[in-house]
Formats: sequence, structure tokens, C-alpha cells
Amino acid sequence: MKTFFGSIFIRKEDLEEAGIKHPIKLEYYKIINEDEFINKNNAKYGINIVKTEYINDNAKVEDKTIQYLTSNEQKVENILNIFKENEVTPISVQDIICDFSKNTFFYD
Repeated sequence: MKTFFGSIFIRKEDLEEAGIKHPIKLEYYKIINEDEFINKNNAKYGINIVKTEYINDNAKVEDKTIQYLTSNEQKVENILNIFKENEVTPISVQDIICDFSKNTFFYD
């Protein structure tokens, strides 16, 4: 099951600085893996990030899903908050998750 967590448009100033002249929207979703949802204590949570670029009359969509990230719902929500605040895109999410795991972010 995928639930909407939040979305943002990347700031126009940041886009212009990068030479991008079209809007970009980022959407963040929390994934609850239904096959393991029978017992909530054993649920596995993941994330999905969707990037939509609005170029003229076309929408270019890119997304990245990390299916099994943690069994702690609060941690996945914290991660999604961090990603939203820092405008994390699908292309960079895997590297950032690896950095989190190296820094013991996922450990209690």
C-alpha cells in the first residue's frame, strides 16, 4: 500500500541557478508492504519519490522506490521529512539511504 506523504515544487530560484526554466514537482510516499502488514509490529516500510518535470505541454516523470527500508514507521516518516525539506530527487535517494545506514541512522 502506498500512502501520500507530501509534495513540493523546487524553488524557482534554485531551478534558475541550475539553468532549468521549467517547474519541477517532487512527491513523497510511504510504502507499507501489505504482504507483511498482518502483524503491524513486523511491517516493512519503504519509500517512493516521484519527480515530475513540466516541460512545455509535456510531463516527464521519474520515480524511485525502495520497497523494504525499515520496520520502524517513525523512522521512515523522519526520512521522508528530511527528503522533503532537502528536495531529494529519485536519482540521489539510493546514495543518501546508503549514507544514512553508514551513520547508524537505522539503528535503535
